[in-house]
Amino acid sequence: MIQDRFRIEGRVAVVTGAGRGIGAATAVALAQAGADVVVSARTEEQLRKVAAEIEAAGRRALVVPADLSEPDAAAGLAARAVEGLGRLDIVVNNMGGTVPRPFLHTSPRYLENAFQFNVSTAHALTRAAVPHILESATGSAPGAVVNISSVMGRVAGRGYLAYGTAKAALAQYTRLAAADLAPRIRVNAVAVGSVATSALDIVMTDDGLRTQMEKSTPLGRIGDPEDVAAAVLYLASPASAYVTGGLLRVDGGIDVPNLDLGLEDL
Repeated sequence: MIQDRFRIEGRVAVVTGAGRGIGAATAVALAQAGADVVVSARTEEQLRKVAAEIEAAGRRALVVPADLSEPDAAAGLAARAVEGLGRLDIVVNNMGGTVPRPFLHTSPRYLENAFQFNVSTAHALTRAAVPHILESATGSAPGAVVNISSVMGRVAGRGYLAYGTAKAALAQYTRLAAADLAPRIRVNAVAVGSVATSALDIVMTDDGLRTQMEKSTPLGRIGDPEDVAAAVLYLASPASAYVTGGLLRVDGGIDVPNLDLGLEDL
């Protein structure tokens, strides 16, 4: 049956930035679809809560607290997955983000840091994971890498220079990596719009800002982390077996930024 193609029984996934928000929702969704999951982020307490939900779904969880802003730390997750859970099939590069800044306050170093945080760490983990994934991948069950990009990688808005540039780079990285790793590993990305995570606390706690964002989104609401988790599951599962190098928009239909940060330079 068609729903069986969304099952990932017996596979092992690594999810970065898995302590809360999109990463936590994704880790739980993968477990509910049959995968054992390595969860990593800075805060162990948050990871333990996510691990409990994974185990409640009947799957194994491996908690790896780490500062994944360093590429070496991110790369090390691949070996931890194999050591702790026996194999590696799926990588979800969810860690990322950069605080908006006005143009004249965006130094070259800030731009470089945004690139490292959003792109270099994803490459480090993916590169380290590839040999392990290839040990498990078959023609009928290739490995999968899913990168979490952003709507700001394709639209323009004041203050998003560093973040948008890094996320656009991650989208192009996805296309290039997909070509390099086909056919035994599929690489895709999700371009995320406004989602109700801690990054949007200032919006979710301000009725005026929340209403502005909702009215500027064609679907009329702010996204939920599970909206993104469902897209990741599709791209990680055999349901998307004929998809690689793709960028799946999960953004409510927006084509322009739906929140004016009020950042001015000139």
